[in-house]
Amino acid sequence: MHIAKRLTTAIALTLGVAAAAHAEETPSFQIAWTIYAGSMPLGYAEQVGILDKWADRYGVDIQAVQLNDYIEAQNQYTAGQFDGVIAIALDALTIPAAIGVDSTVVMPLSASAGSDGIVMKGKDKSVEDLKGARINLMEFSGSHYLLVRALDQHGMSERDLSLVNTSDADIITAFQSSDSDAVATWKPQLSVILEQNPDSTVIFDSADIPNEITDVLLVHTDTLEEHPELGYALAGAWYEVMSRLQADYPDRTEVMAFMADAVGTDPAGFQKQIDTIHFFTPEEATQLVTSQDFADTLESITHFAWDKGLLGQGATGPDAVGVQFGEAHVLGNEQNVNLRFPTSYMERYTQ
Repeated sequence: MHIAKRLTTAIALTLGVAAAAHAEETPSFQIAWTIYAGSMPLGYAEQVGILDKWADRYGVDIQAVQLNDYIEAQNQYTAGQFDGVIAIALDALTIPAAIGVDSTVVMPLSASAGSDGIVMKGKDKSVEDLKGARINLMEFSGSHYLLVRALDQHGMSERDLSLVNTSDADIITAFQSSDSDAVATWKPQLSVILEQNPDSTVIFDSADIPNEITDVLLVHTDTLEEHPELGYALAGAWYEVMSRLQADYPDRTEVMAFMADAVGTDPAGFQKQIDTIHFFTPEEATQLVTSQDFADTLESITHFAWDKGLLGQGATGPDAVGVQFGEAHVLGNEQNVNLRFPTSYMERYTQ
């Protein structure tokens, strides 16, 4: 069934809930997000009224707030200044969950499928050429995780090269320096680096580790327990925008132009960015969070986090934080579950 048809059915189911909710004071929520092609559907939903429409149907008020710094968005969410945030699964574990902030993934949004990459100066380079090299990246980020996975797959480790901690704002400039041999970063910075340095080589990217760098929409668990309608409204708005990105949507050109302008490119450039992002359908999202492959991915992420000291001072091993999938399966400490992947919010919009 087409996503738009599922949305029509879901709308009908919500009318009774919305009528009752509007009889009381409307609960208000704020969701933080930062500029990235994979996050633009939320920004679009905010700007064109889709988020308001779905919030009204569920009797809530939701505002998507754009911040300029990704890590600052995670920190403010963790501190309770926002009700939700778009994050990669790695950061959901190592920032809020690791310090005891119980968070629920309303839905996995997308997986990087080439949107994150490692670029090395020179033609026909390979991961093995990183031996002895100097690489710029944002330490402990998805880029760092990507590098570790690349090295591991090629029988290498971080001891074989030198890492230079570099912010995403400085990564493009850093690659131009004679001191840098390679960078690990994500689009749009990755695209700019490749355009400016045609003699460079992408030696490894996120397409080599499917579904391991995954964006999720994270909300405080206690907030969702009190207001599950927030999760349903967010999912409804997101999947409506997804329907507008389908090739058969009559006004897709306008949607693409809007998002392209917001990320500072043209529609062709934006298309190149989303070509390397796999947006999950409700069915795919549900299947993902209940799959053994995804549980294995989160286990790999917990080991990376443990190795880097990102699980908090009291952590005694990679299983310090419990991660729950669906309603039952828990990875790690069952007495310290602080990251949850339920299926209920996606399932409302499946066939």
